[in-house]
Amino acid sequence: MVLIEVNDKQTSREFLEVPKFLYKDDPNWTCPLDMEIENTFNPARNSCFKHGDARRWIMKDEQGKLIGRIAAFFDEKKANHNPQPTGGIGFFECINNHDVAYRLFNVAKEWLTQQGMKAMDGPINFGENFVNWGLLVEGFMPQGYGMPYNFPYYREIFESYGFKTYFEQYSFHDNFSRPYPAAMRAFGERLWKKPEFSFRHIEMKNAEKYLRDLVVMYDKVWSDFLENYTPLKFEDLNQIFQDAKAMLDERFIWFAYHNGDPVGFLIVFPDINQVLRKLKNGKLNFWNILKLLYYKKKAVTRGRLLLSGVIPEFQRTGVVGGMYIKLTDSMRASGMEELELSWVGDYNITVNRMYGQFGATKEKTHITYRYLFDPDAPYQRFANMSNKFSKDRKKE
Repeated sequence: MVLIEVNDKQTSREFLEVPKFLYKDDPNWTCPLDMEIENTFNPARNSCFKHGDARRWIMKDEQGKLIGRIAAFFDEKKANHNPQPTGGIGFFECINNHDVAYRLFNVAKEWLTQQGMKAMDGPINFGENFVNWGLLVEGFMPQGYGMPYNFPYYREIFESYGFKTYFEQYSFHDNFSRPYPAAMRAFGERLWKKPEFSFRHIEMKNAEKYLRDLVVMYDKVWSDFLENYTPLKFEDLNQIFQDAKAMLDERFIWFAYHNGDPVGFLIVFPDINQVLRKLKNGKLNFWNILKLLYYKKKAVTRGRLLLSGVIPEFQRTGVVGGMYIKLTDSMRASGMEELELSWVGDYNITVNRMYGQFGATKEKTHITYRYLFDPDAPYQRFANMSNKFSKDRKKE
């Protein structure tokens, strides 16, 4: 076996080819766009390189056949918010062979150790957590846009190496053939009549205004919730928005306001995986661009809830229910058949319960793992959100 660092055009292409070979006979897998993967490792496109770094490797067998790949990376702003400096691994793919997998894990661990890291999370993204995050362990079905898909045997490989569950991530599906719970519809209608509240979808012509509102809300939601949260920058969010703009539908992005101030948001991406499956090779050439635009209107029947949140002081007002009905009414009217609500952590008991109240059912589970380089170091799972709130209430 030969381990090769990705350092030129040829090895970059081979890095992209590994999953195309491994999953060629798996009907559930969707080939992502090569451009999206490459942009993750392009310092000009990924701001994480401003305070971090990344490396990639591929592995070949004795005949030169691709049999695995991995990426390792760290972001100093996030790494040092953990009990120990923690980097990450991602984009892991491998044949069902422990020796191959362990060599990939080892080279990532060695490089991260050289960078001062003492642990690694995986599989995760070198960037925001709403794409390429977590290992699929339940619900092996065609995945929504940005949601990882992998072989079932990956779980045993990760856990036998020594990775431990840091948190689980649940994805719910809301099938629009089911009617809303009557009480939910009635509650939403009462909320809409209150003059202090307003609900509206994004307007592309005024996108900057809504994106800046989103940054304010996002920081309020997650800085209160995550101890290792790093603030979201408008420039980063705007880059994501501009990259995805051609595929977005303004009717699927909703905001809630209270006396004119932003208090909540729901952002749904049309599931372009339904289109990418028809492109097959992940290349965005002229003909595939035409196919993408054509099938966007013909083939997309579902969406994925990519981001959602309500600022802390309005989380018990039911404002999310008011937004949700507005959103799903718009999706139903446009011909959509299903919404994937993904993902929500096992620590977020409130949202897990709420999705069930919407009538959605839990369909998939991913796991984010953590591996401590010192086997004797104390290990703990991600802090439980409900525990934090319980402690806060006891103090009051």
